[in-house]
Amino acid sequence: QVQLVESGGGLVQAGGSLRLSCAASKRTISSYAMGWFRQAPGKEREFVAAVNWSGDRTYYADSVKGRFTISRDNAKNTVYLQMNNLKFEDTAVYYCAANSYRSSTYYYRDSMYSYWGQGTQVTVSS
Repeated sequence: QVQLVESGGGLVQAGGSLRLSCAASKRTISSYAMGWFRQAPGKEREFVAAVNWSGDRTYYADSVKGRFTISRDNAKNTVYLQMNNLKFEDTAVYYCAANSYRSSTYYYRDSMYSYWGQGTQVTVSS
């Protein structure tokens, strides 16, 4: 069992930055790929970014590529999402999740993640 807790969300103006953190407990996440997803009101949950277990490969949705950076610190059992140049359409609840699959094919699908955090709200004002 992996327990995930997100933090760092908040209200920011368009063009601003936020850094989300996802702290894991009860079990190490060093053997898991980690992902960030988001869900806006009235919309389905969508993939944002993922990082493989070692942190040397990252994957992004086209909508955030070049603006968001995912990283991990296995020693701290924590995953991060640095979000720059935020846009109004980035407003959503952001969730981190743990994925036990090695193939990146499965990183984009939320159904392939075993453990989820409770989410943190990000609101971007235009």
